[in-house]
Amino acid sequence: MLGLFGFGPKNYENLNGRAFKEKFLATPDAVLIDVRTQGEFRSGSIKGARNIDIMSASFAQQISTLDKSKEYFLFCRSGNRSGQACNLMAKQGFKVHNLDGGVGDWPA
Repeated sequence: MLGLFGFGPKNYENLNGRAFKEKFLATPDAVLIDVRTQGEFRSGSIKGARNIDIMSASFAQQISTLDKSKEYFLFCRSGNRSGQACNLMAKQGFKVHNLDGGVGDWPA
């Protein structure tokens, strides 16, 4: 079923901080990806996260090298850029989840 403006339904999951963390911790071989810039990543991220900047020219190339058998948990500052990254990755056959409220929503 097509949604508003002809876009199909979302093919990834938006999760609040608690649900995102619980699902991440319960998923074997889960991969945590911070899609913010290197500067944002260096200023503080979630422990164990890998940085793949969605704004970088090499984003698509970096994503194409990832293992499609794993599940990916993406986040950014607000959930917007990671939502865009989830959409791109899901279209390529990845199983992805978005931290809807951004890095600040990750429970301490």
